[in-house]
Amino acid sequence: MKSILLIGVNNFGAMIAKQLHNLGHEVLAVDRNEDRINAILPIVTDAQIGDSTNEAFLRSLGINNFDVCIVTIGSDFQSSLETTSLLKELGGKLVVSRAGTEIQAKFLLRNGADEVLDPEKQIAEWAAIRYASNHILNYISLDEDHAIYEVSVPNEWIGRSIGRIDIRKRYGINILAVKQGKRMNLSVTPETVLYEGMSMLVLGERKAMKRCFKI
Repeated sequence: MKSILLIGVNNFGAMIAKQLHNLGHEVLAVDRNEDRINAILPIVTDAQIGDSTNEAFLRSLGINNFDVCIVTIGSDFQSSLETTSLLKELGGKLVVSRAGTEIQAKFLLRNGADEVLDPEKQIAEWAAIRYASNHILNYISLDEDHAIYEVSVPNEWIGRSIGRIDIRKRYGINILAVKQGKRMNLSVTPETVLYEGMSMLVLGERKAMKRCFKI
């Protein structure tokens, strides 16, 4: 369990708060808007109305006691930037801030953010990959060059074993698991046979994925 300071409980912030609550973490939510704070109270450990650009207010929260500080202010970048900078100055161990553009991300990283979130960009990338292909069922980006894909088993592989298709040797792609319906098999071996209706979780370079699965 971690102690999380969440600043900004707009729609995106509220969704983060809900997920953190479901995972059992302690969350202190902060927002200027009283209505937002009242709405978020049932799913956070504590909530306070306050101005996160006010150094005295932030200092009173005991910033260095939190494992992670997340800034999800979306409509006022100046406030987000000031808040991010203050959090780091006051001892924030890990400061994660929301960015709306690449330029905003650069400013945040230069002014105290350890990491940035760009949900619109991430969702756009996921949607483009997911819906522009007949093979890709899901997708997780790891870095600029590598990703994990959930890929439906190509017709020509049906009835063949993982060792026989040998995409690790041919493309440098690792099959992490196979899935049929809701059942996930993580104990794949070269003898594991691929059947119709199965999908695979595969890890590799994006370029290799495009060649292998003709994305």
